[in-house]
Amino acid sequence: MLDSITAVPVRTTDRVAEIAWFCDLCGGDTEFLGQLDPTRRSSFAHCRDILLMAERQGFKNILLPTSYVVGQDPLSFASALSQLTTDISLLVAIRTGEYHPPMLARIISTLDHLLEGRLTINIINSDLPGYQEEGPLRYQRCSETIEILRQGWTQDRVVHDGPVYGPLNLSSQPVKPYQQNGGPLLYFGGIADGAREVCARQCDVFLMWPEKEESLYATMQDVSARAARHGRTIDFGLRIHVVVRETEAEARAWTRHLMSRFDADQAEALKQRTQDGKSLGVLRQDAMRQEADDEGFVEPILWTGIGRARSGAGGALVGTPDQIIRQLNRYMDMGIRSFVFSGYPLLDECELFGRLVLPHLPNVRLADVQGRRPATTPETPLTFGTLAY
Repeated sequence: MLDSITAVPVRTTDRVAEIAWFCDLCGGDTEFLGQLDPTRRSSFAHCRDILLMAERQGFKNILLPTSYVVGQDPLSFASALSQLTTDISLLVAIRTGEYHPPMLARIISTLDHLLEGRLTINIINSDLPGYQEEGPLRYQRCSETIEILRQGWTQDRVVHDGPVYGPLNLSSQPVKPYQQNGGPLLYFGGIADGAREVCARQCDVFLMWPEKEESLYATMQDVSARAARHGRTIDFGLRIHVVVRETEAEARAWTRHLMSRFDADQAEALKQRTQDGKSLGVLRQDAMRQEADDEGFVEPILWTGIGRARSGAGGALVGTPDQIIRQLNRYMDMGIRSFVFSGYPLLDECELFGRLVLPHLPNVRLADVQGRRPATTPETPLTFGTLAY
């Protein structure tokens, strides 16, 4: 662990954090890692219940992930839940390339109005389903998509000429979002150089997966320096699992319970079904797991066992409320301003974290800190052609 910590330059200079939970649109909720759980399948009702539980507990945001192979469409789900929620923001994952960018700008703006500004976007840069694509193509497509979104949200016309989506020259009058000062915040994750560069140049929050403190800090320093070269500062986030109990023994006992029916072959099949099981970020976490002790810990409360059964975030903070809070404070000292938590099963762990940890954290909505959501409804209504609603 780091001996001393100095925060990297970040946009949100106050020592606060946006505390978010995770919704099971990708069909992985379970009580036993490596096992599908038919009682917790990724249905609309189950995912709705997770989201509403997170709102009741006071989480400021919730991640709605995307996957072609399993689960539900996050944009459709978010549209439905916009009418069932009043406070929590939705962090909607969107894989660039699935929608024509001017139309995507309109879709996001419409959803932003439905949510009255409670919308954030997680830009996903992975292969389109069914394709094996080269990194430069994906990063170029991603960058052009973000450029067109920004133009559509902030300018009267979209004027763009790029190798993927150019040339474009069209009115952007119908696509203004509810949120001001640039539209919804863009969260972005990816450990490769191309991904770091896209986020540093164009996005608002760089999302990381669990790694040892030294590795996280080095990544933050690198991305912060890249952003500075573009005259920008950004915020940093961490997507991580959590097991919190009244005692450390109880917390560690739950990790053993989670692994008590683990089958390596079945777990590997589940891990690979989302097509990102060999991404650079997953491989880095696999490598970190090789450094773990016999119980799977690489730092005093950082457990790596979850990565044996799922792609994406593969580590968890495991401990008492005080231990978890102490570690989160260390992360905030580094400059992390957003946390996206989850735990298995999702409903049970949401309630535990919300009761034992959440009240003790400086929980804010980053969009509010940055003045994205207007205090009153924008004077310009959402319009479709000549009709105003």
